[in-house]
Amino acid sequence: MDYPEIGTILERCEFFKGLEKSEIEKIAKLCEVKSFDTGEYVFQQHDFGQHIYIIAEGRIFLERLRDLGERKGKVVIDVLGKGRVMGCWSTLLGESHFLMSSATCEKPTKVVVIKGSDLREMMLSNIDLGFNILERFCFLLRDRIQAAYGALEKI
Repeated sequence: MDYPEIGTILERCEFFKGLEKSEIEKIAKLCEVKSFDTGEYVFQQHDFGQHIYIIAEGRIFLERLRDLGERKGKVVIDVLGKGRVMGCWSTLLGESHFLMSSATCEKPTKVVVIKGSDLREMMLSNIDLGFNILERFCFLLRDRIQAAYGALEKI
């Protein structure tokens, strides 16, 4: 996948939609593409998080392990497809943490990967871009929290 193709994926994803073409082109240069097979993890709960992932092709189950004593298992928080974003958001805030969910591929999947700290540096050097990305980040977090609450109700 070349930079123009990555740029098209970024333009259409929920996180970067509406940004200026010149900003998308700069962000595309920070990206790499990775492929995963059915059943493979993009990341696992408790991994140290450093990256943000945009789904270019495929579907991913965003899952959380649960342990309620005798009842153990996985809860699907959300099913994410093309254009959806996931990963370690705290890197955009200059913080690191361990991931609170796992991302498992339902079928062969390609993701665009951005190192969060690199995107943060770009956001700090362009405050308007930084604000636009953090605003989208707030909406994305709202949606994930709603999905997590919905998953909890199924337990």
